[in-house]
Amino acid sequence: MRANAFEVEALRLNRRYMVEVVEHFGLCPWADRARREGRVTDVVFDQTSPDHFEPSLERMRALEDKTAIDVALFIYPEIGLNRQDFVHFARRLRALDAERHAPDRIPFATAAFHPDAPPVLANPARLVPFLRRTPYPTLQVVRESTLLKVRGEYHGTSFLGPRVFLNDPADRPETDIRDRIARTNYETVTRVGVEALEAEFDDILRDRDETRARLRRGEIG
Repeated sequence: MRANAFEVEALRLNRRYMVEVVEHFGLCPWADRARREGRVTDVVFDQTSPDHFEPSLERMRALEDKTAIDVALFIYPEIGLNRQDFVHFARRLRALDAERHAPDRIPFATAAFHPDAPPVLANPARLVPFLRRTPYPTLQVVRESTLLKVRGEYHGTSFLGPRVFLNDPADRPETDIRDRIARTNYETVTRVGVEALEAEFDDILRDRDETRARLRRGEIG
């Protein structure tokens, strides 16, 4: 990874999503506290190939012993995948990581976030992809030991959000927790109006596109 203007701006844009969308609208009960306590780390990958898994696997290996980190956000600004293909990329990465561990010793769960997802208000579950509209394709990598803390809990814990967004039903905790959070977020969107969230997303994506243009012109960095 290279610490340059491209990486700095990708991290800035991702922080906008976390603060201005997730935290502002209360979409994830753990997010604000986890960020303030330093339990979240962000990593920018400059790869363009969807078949290049080793950088992500290497970073996951490095995270295994960093027990102070509960959640890592893997950001892929250049990967160029649509939402469904990025979900497939996430599943392939998860399978490769699982091959390195005994079935009951897999350290991380993953969830795919992507900027391209229209609002579907048919039910709470179908709204979830819209709420995961990060500026760039992003994987949320969550420590399994952290997820155990949410079993049977909803209020009063700082660890709830990650499990809600996982793709496979087998990866999720008890249905009532997932459904309660999904319903809460659905009610929030219904109350504030989908237009309010769309305005936030549109502004962040406008910022992303303008920033990329400025980077290409050498105006940043």
